[in-house]
Amino acid sequence: MKFSELGLSPELLKSIEAMGFEETTPIQEQTIPLGLKGLDVIGQAQTGTGKTAAFGLPMLEKIDRNKRAIQGLVIAPTRELAIQTQEELYRLGREKRVSVQVVYGGADIGRQIRSLKNNPHIVVGTPGRLLDLIRRKSLKLNNVETLVLDEGDEMLNMGFLEDIEAIISETPADTRQTLLFSATMPPAIKRIGVKFMKSPEHVQIKASEMQANLIDQYFVKCKDFEKFDNMTRLFDVQNPELTIIFGRTKRRVDELANGLELRGYRAEGIHGDLTQKKRMSVLKDFKTGNLDILVATDVAARGLDITGVTHVYNYDIPQDPESYVHRIGRTGRAGKEGMSVTFVTPNEMGYLRTIEKLTGKAISPLRPPSDEEALVGQLKNAIDSIDTLVKETESEKYDRAIKHLMDKYTTEELASALIKSQTKEATEVPVTITPERPLPSRGGGKKGGSGYRGKSGGYKGKSGGSRSGDRRQSGDRNNKGRSFSKDRDSRPSSGGKRRDDRKGSSKGSGKPSFKIRSND
Repeated sequence: MKFSELGLSPELLKSIEAMGFEETTPIQEQTIPLGLKGLDVIGQAQTGTGKTAAFGLPMLEKIDRNKRAIQGLVIAPTRELAIQTQEELYRLGREKRVSVQVVYGGADIGRQIRSLKNNPHIVVGTPGRLLDLIRRKSLKLNNVETLVLDEGDEMLNMGFLEDIEAIISETPADTRQTLLFSATMPPAIKRIGVKFMKSPEHVQIKASEMQANLIDQYFVKCKDFEKFDNMTRLFDVQNPELTIIFGRTKRRVDELANGLELRGYRAEGIHGDLTQKKRMSVLKDFKTGNLDILVATDVAARGLDITGVTHVYNYDIPQDPESYVHRIGRTGRAGKEGMSVTFVTPNEMGYLRTIEKLTGKAISPLRPPSDEEALVGQLKNAIDSIDTLVKETESEKYDRAIKHLMDKYTTEELASALIKSQTKEATEVPVTITPERPLPSRGGGKKGGSGYRGKSGGYKGKSGGSRSGDRRQSGDRNNKGRSFSKDRDSRPSSGGKRRDDRKGSSKGSGKPSFKIRSND
């Protein structure tokens, strides 16, 4: 369906056209008409499917730009997602001249308070900072007409349920439209639907349909210590343009980024321990082409909207199969093809089979290139680089140096040296990546002991974070448990789940009123 068929105002259509969009994604096609009717909606779809426009366009359509009050509120789990949502809402509402303000922990709260005094039409924020501003009486939500909960499952995982409920209670219950978007639908999300939404319609977009056939998916079966060399050889053969590598822990991300830099690749990592300034600097470099490779943890990459990614490498297979869908969804966007490669240890093969069941698509085995094959790929890339270099070089500037070298060396010797300078053999720079304990064995792989027992060699140390290693996405690790004037957007997942379960058990009286709309 085309956006022009949705009945949107001319101003919004002009902004959509300026952004280069014509046709809706499945989640947009099914949720925007419901949102325009004023209905409450639960949208279930993965990252990278156009959810911001799905909830943003109905919200922007309702905004009265002559009314200087906060009419729309978006709650997002992380700073990065909040910033990107604000930027996209601003672009979508540019022609209508809708003002959008973002607030998040770790930034100057005084500046944010001053910005709120300008009465923006829409506020996007993380739960801790929003609640902090409410407690300071700097954020008044009594005029909110549209409330959006984005990445609802992630906010619950990060322990924000109580904060979310406190924020929602500050908005008008009778006149408020509520739109909730989530990749998964755990019971706590359904409880929010029952408690805070009016007969919400549930729109579900399946992961397998979203991936379509635009992403070529492969796996490389190898031992943990073999992954790094296998991956760099693949770089030489596949020659990716813009790449994201996913690691399971923060330590893994740091070591991979450092190792890649040692081997001459332009790479940097992001995870929850980096400062906000550093994270934004890395993302800017990646988006503008100053970096070729971004190494990230799952949580740090959640919500990133980066176009042009050609390859995704899962250095570690995720324990949650839906995280795999989030990861590979970074490529194959906007109708362009992409490739994903997942490195799997022998006893983790069961996780791969579970992923295949979720996506409904087989993941093909890939033999890692040999050193000789990698060198062939490097030489091809070197020749291409030299061709470009020759075309861009004004040789007359270097006549004296050329004459000196030609008198001293043969043409073959000079050409060999030039080619060598453009190549880097994987074994030339040794890189050691600390082994991670493999995931617990799951059915589907070869017979053998679990990942925690048996002859696993170097896997005796700590795992370095494992599943909850990056839950403190939003920064300052020293803020935990302090007053509301600190950043509360940094909570361990275990705490959130305990509060989650405790809240849910008392809400047994209401029955969900969902109208299921699935794209089966």
